[in-house]
Amino acid sequence: MDRSEVALIVVDVQNDFCDVEGATLAVNGGAEVAKLISDHLRVNHGYGAIAATRDWHEDPGGHFSPDPDFLDTWPPHCVAGTSGAEFHEGFDTEQVDAVFSKGRFSASYTGFDGESEEGHVLGDWLRQRGIRSVEIVGIATDHCVKATALDAVEAGFDTTVLLDLCRGVDEATTAVAVEVMESRGVKVRAS
Repeated sequence: MDRSEVALIVVDVQNDFCDVEGATLAVNGGAEVAKLISDHLRVNHGYGAIAATRDWHEDPGGHFSPDPDFLDTWPPHCVAGTSGAEFHEGFDTEQVDAVFSKGRFSASYTGFDGESEEGHVLGDWLRQRGIRSVEIVGIATDHCVKATALDAVEAGFDTTVLLDLCRGVDEATTAVAVEVMESRGVKVRAS
């Protein structure tokens, strides 16, 4: 496949998900993977498009809870306009063509729910650029990376998760996420 038909989707490499001071839902290795993704882009650009997704919560309703169950409810995180919602400094956004914000007014785990500043949704934006295949990296493998990958397959994109450029919340739930993704047609490999 022509590399111009391949997009990179960088999922939720934000301060609140990285192991940095003040992070509300830090994923072990999140800061490290931010840098690894930037290194990957420096060496392997050639993508037809690069998209980044982000949690961007304004009023997500019951998604936030003072007593979260960490399945359906969570402590406040990635609140729009806060430092926690910003991309981690290790992730070089210079090459990102568009940012898709998700979860403004409700829970959202997939980048395919996100909208760009221009109001485009990710799937349409990719198709408008002639993208047929996507490679997905980011945080967290067992939540938003998985949801984005499953929706990419559902939307008809040949989908690969570059596992060494992802970080999961938990080893066991990440292993289950990989099994689910592979069973639904997602290729999982190293970069």
